[in-house]
Amino acid sequence: MADATLLQFVKEALSAGSSRADTEKALLEAGWPKQQVSSALDSYSTVEFPIPVPIPKPQVSARDASLYIVMFTMLYLSAYNLGSLLFQFVNLAFPDPAFPQNRQMFSAALRSSISTLIITFPVFLFISSHIAKKIRKEAAQRLSAVRRWLTHLTLAVASLIIVGDLILLINSFLAGELSIRFILKALVVGTSSGAIFYYYFSETQQDDRALTR
Repeated sequence: MADATLLQFVKEALSAGSSRADTEKALLEAGWPKQQVSSALDSYSTVEFPIPVPIPKPQVSARDASLYIVMFTMLYLSAYNLGSLLFQFVNLAFPDPAFPQNRQMFSAALRSSISTLIITFPVFLFISSHIAKKIRKEAAQRLSAVRRWLTHLTLAVASLIIVGDLILLINSFLAGELSIRFILKALVVGTSSGAIFYYYFSETQQDDRALTR
């Protein structure tokens, strides 16, 4: 949140007819950090009006916070169990001679992944759809601190998984241990993490555009 003095200055400068660019330049020359200046300017809309129009701040309720926490938890569980399910199919199609397939363990792993997906993925879709409808009705919900923190946390986790996946892939290639089995599993991890990263990165882009309206 921007400093109160800074917010007041920006409001008065814009009210006096100063452009956003000139206001930003003056503050930067005065030594204010760029991030704080941008935050203060983003607190006011760019709509044409005699005085600066403040951007609405979303009210974060315990209910909204719990919805986001449950949604992202369902996403993580769904992604993990989908990967686990696909791993089992890879193991079945390309068995490792050094580790014979145990049918009981294979069946137990399949049941666990499928049963978890049957519950978690529909719950994720339902909550995600509910939140999307709420955002369409009230665009300020895009600025929810809980939403932005959990979204960026998800981006960070997905990025780390993708980087780790690529490191393991290159390491196996250099060691001459790159098998079809390993490549398929790396593709499963990379594709699922990449899809999550792409989707939520596009969401952050829309959130950032909402901040500058």
